[in-house]
Amino acid sequence: MEWDWDFVWQIMPTLLEGFKITLLATILGAAVAMIAGLGLAIARRSPVAGISRTVAFVSEFIRGTPLLVQLYFIFYVLPDIGIRLAPLVAGVIGMGIHYATYTAEVYRAGIENVPRGQWEAAKATNLSTRQAWIHVILPQAIPPMIPALANYFIAMFKETPLLSAITVLELMNQAKSIANSNYRYIEPMTLVGVFFLVISLISVVGLRWLEERYARMDN
Repeated sequence: MEWDWDFVWQIMPTLLEGFKITLLATILGAAVAMIAGLGLAIARRSPVAGISRTVAFVSEFIRGTPLLVQLYFIFYVLPDIGIRLAPLVAGVIGMGIHYATYTAEVYRAGIENVPRGQWEAAKATNLSTRQAWIHVILPQAIPPMIPALANYFIAMFKETPLLSAITVLELMNQAKSIANSNYRYIEPMTLVGVFFLVISLISVVGLRWLEERYARMDN
C-alpha cells in the first residue's frame, strides 16, 4: 500500500480534534494526580495508624491493578450502582487516581527529605500545622520533585490511547475510526505515532531543562 498525501490532508482535521482531546485528558488527569497525590502523601504521614495503613493499602491496590481495568470499572461498572460519568470525565478520574498513587510516593520522598529542623523551626515560630505545610515544608519539598512528576506526566500522555476503550474520542480512537471506515491503516496509525513521538520529545527536552535548572539552583 502506497502513502497517500491527499488522504493525509483529508484526515488531518479529524486527527487534530482527537489530539486536542488527548492533550486535554492528559492535562486534567495530571492535575487530578498532582492534587490527589499530595493528599495521599499527607495522609500516609498521619499519626493515626488506621488512616495511614488504609491509604497505603488502597494505594498498593490501585498500583497493583491495570489502568485499563480501572477505566472499565469506572465507566462500565459504576453505572450499575447509579454513578454515570461522561467518557472523558471517567477517563480523567481514572488516570488521575491511578497516577496519584505514584505521585504520592514522589511527594512523600520529597517531604521526608526536608530536614527535621524545618518542622521544629516552624513550631518555634508558632505556625499552625497548615501554615507550616504551606509556607515552610512544601516550598522546600516540591522543587526537587518536579523532574519525577514530569516523568509521570509523559507516561500519562502515552497511556491516553487506553481511553479509546471507554469511547473517549481521543487521538487513537479517531485514528481507528478513520482506518476502519476507509480500510487504510498506514496513514492514520503512522500519524498517531508521529504525534506521540513529537510531544514526547518536546516533553523530554522540557524535562531536561527542568533538571538542569534545579541543578543550578541547588548549586
